Amino acid sequence: MARTDYEEHDDSDAGHGDGPNWRRRLVTWVLAAIGLGLGFLIPYSLYLNHEVGERFDQLRWQLPTRVYGRPLELAPGLALDKRTLTTELDAAGYHPGDGVRPGTYSTEGGRWLISSRGFNDVDGPVAPRRVAVTLSGGKVSGVRDVASEKSLKAARLDPARIATLYGQKQEERRLVQLEEVPELLVTGLQAVEDRDFAHHHGLDLSGIMRAAWVNLKAGETRQGASTLTQQLARSGLLGIGAEQTWTRKFNEAIYALLIEARYDKQTILETYFNQVYLGQRGAQAIHGVAAASEFWFGRDLSDISTEQIALLVGIVRGPSYYDPRRHPERATERRNFVLGEMHETGLIDDAEYERALKAPLGVTGQPGHSANRFPAYVDLVRRQLATDYPADALVGAGLSVMSGMSPSAQAYAEGAVTSTLESLDSKNRPDLQAGLVLTDVHNGDVLAVVGSGTPSQPGFNRAIDALRPVGSLLKPFVYLLALAQPDRWSLASWVDDSPVTVALGNGKEWSPGNSDGRSHGTVRLIDALARSYNQATVRVGMQVDARRIADLIRTLAGIEAKPNPALILGSVDQSPYAMAQLYQFLASGGEIQPLHAVRGVLDADGRALNRYDTEPAPAQEGDAIAARLITLALQHTVSSGTARQLVSDGLGRLGAAGKTGTSNDSRDSWFAGYTGDHLAVVWVGNDQNEPTGLYGSTGGMRVWSSVFKRLPSAPLEVSDDGLDWQWVVGSHATDAGCAGARRFAFVAGFAPAFQSCQPPEPVYQEEERRSWRDWFGFGRDDDAREVEPQPSPQPVEVP
Repeated sequence: MARTDYEEHDDSDAGHGDGPNWRRRLVTWVLAAIGLGLGFLIPYSLYLNHEVGERFDQLRWQLPTRVYGRPLELAPGLALDKRTLTTELDAAGYHPGDGVRPGTYSTEGGRWLISSRGFNDVDGPVAPRRVAVTLSGGKVSGVRDVASEKSLKAARLDPARIATLYGQKQEERRLVQLEEVPELLVTGLQAVEDRDFAHHHGLDLSGIMRAAWVNLKAGETRQGASTLTQQLARSGLLGIGAEQTWTRKFNEAIYALLIEARYDKQTILETYFNQVYLGQRGAQAIHGVAAASEFWFGRDLSDISTEQIALLVGIVRGPSYYDPRRHPERATERRNFVLGEMHETGLIDDAEYERALKAPLGVTGQPGHSANRFPAYVDLVRRQLATDYPADALVGAGLSVMSGMSPSAQAYAEGAVTSTLESLDSKNRPDLQAGLVLTDVHNGDVLAVVGSGTPSQPGFNRAIDALRPVGSLLKPFVYLLALAQPDRWSLASWVDDSPVTVALGNGKEWSPGNSDGRSHGTVRLIDALARSYNQATVRVGMQVDARRIADLIRTLAGIEAKPNPALILGSVDQSPYAMAQLYQFLASGGEIQPLHAVRGVLDADGRALNRYDTEPAPAQEGDAIAARLITLALQHTVSSGTARQLVSDGLGRLGAAGKTGTSNDSRDSWFAGYTGDHLAVVWVGNDQNEPTGLYGSTGGMRVWSSVFKRLPSAPLEVSDDGLDWQWVVGSHATDAGCAGARRFAFVAGFAPAFQSCQPPEPVYQEEERRSWRDWFGFGRDDDAREVEPQPSPQPVEVP
């Protein structure tokens, strides 16, 4: 019993002690839990704080490198018409309007009021300005600064973006500073997404309650409970699209508190406006309000309206769900809700609220920017940048590549290629392709490149990579070398166009004939070139020496060619780009101008890293004079030679100089021609190297003609510097009124001796003899039958 009593007594003592023991254990457990929580939370918070310091403090988005066209420089005398100016403005994202807001223009008759946006160019910043431009007679007749009312020598407009080179992530983003964001966008975003942004410290309990009440009344999610800081933490540090878990929400809250502790409100807002996700185009994500403004409205951020600002704010809630192109009803309802919030908070007045409610969404049919609309041109840009910028250093670096592309010239070139090939294909010539390069004769800018019959599709770039026999396109350079010897040759020199045979060695001979199968006797040198006579050209070329021809084209265009007699008739395969470089020498008046698609490269802050548009050295006097003489001969080619169809096309006003070229069996059709402003080289053929039935005048020249019917360009005027014009009969200078006299330009000091009309001297027959077949229309037109025979398979150099 004693033991039992003891046990009972002991149990009784234990029962009386359970209260304090239990409380002590509870306190211990709570303290342990708090200790464990703090032990975990403090180090974890320190870890997340370190993450914020590493990832937010040094937040460097991978910005795409953008490629821009050349800024349109408006100056009195510039060849320009209404259609071309509109094309240039549209390409650069200008919109019809009042001409007061940046990025807008208005027009009345020939007077244009344009409000430009500031931009960085290769020579430094260009300030925005309002200019009044007057067009008259196909030219700019005046440029005036609206603010000062002063006439200007020139005004530059910000260029069009023509391509975007992305990095590892397909993210479209353009960074802005907070002061560049419209004030209504800043305040409107806070009114809808985070009204207490200025007062909370990352988390907003009152905002959570208010959002719950708004959503309960609406029966749907109208307001989110997350603060702007939480949204920034979610997209900038945690990443968009990840699964919403409790751990993720917990991290988001801690991140928000830490961001608010480390950074001021202005920094947080600015980062938000550059990070926020606002759309998607395929694999390309649209981040930041500046990129979104271009993407949805095709406008600069500074140029968007109240209703467009409201739409941007509304899209924040769900860019896919409220996509205004796919779901305009949803987008309109969401935009109107945002407008209501702006009105309720006093950000817009009654009149503006009512106007904005009635306004359309203002979204463009197509996204405001594309990764690459001009694949052939951008291909040339990449190649020219490759020396200084490896591919991995170019993409995602936030650079601005300032190119020489003219949006209007590119549009006209693409349209000409497409329409001409379609018309030729309809005549049983399938699978035709083309390559075109168009340049500025004043500075070597490449203004347009077309690499195929479907210009917008990437692929084989025939403008650069298609190496085809150039034929007669090389003949002007044979005659250039001859005319560089004014004591031996002039445009009036007599040349024998009778059958010719060249001994190649080893018992082989080469006897090229004319395309029409006829010989033309003794002809003037200018006519031999204009009518592309092979026999006469071979005689001149053999005296000039094929080795000198090879040296010349290597010097002018880097073209490597074997110095054999066949080179005289263009036996060398080259691309349109290489031939454009060669003809640039003639078109520029004898300057050696390296062609360049890239004018310069700017860093992310707009500072010039490299420039490629340096001024070319002035032409040497002898080069300039020889180039003028050849240009006169090529103008004669257009007025009365193989390119005379251009005059019938209405392009005689341009005074263009040009040369047709056709390879054997009409496989390749070429034309190179230039005006006072532009040079274009065109090739038409097919990738199978099969006969097309086309000649230089019926293929390549048709494309050229189509371009210059639309492209404003100054007439070609040849300077008389270093030249002496004389009337000539036979081999003597004479009076203008002498029978049969023709006027020729000579190098000053090398004109032939003067002889009066009396007594008349024998004159060589300068007109071609015609056979009886010609009188009945059976003769072949030299313009359409200018074909150079292929040389021997392996011609032997003349000893």
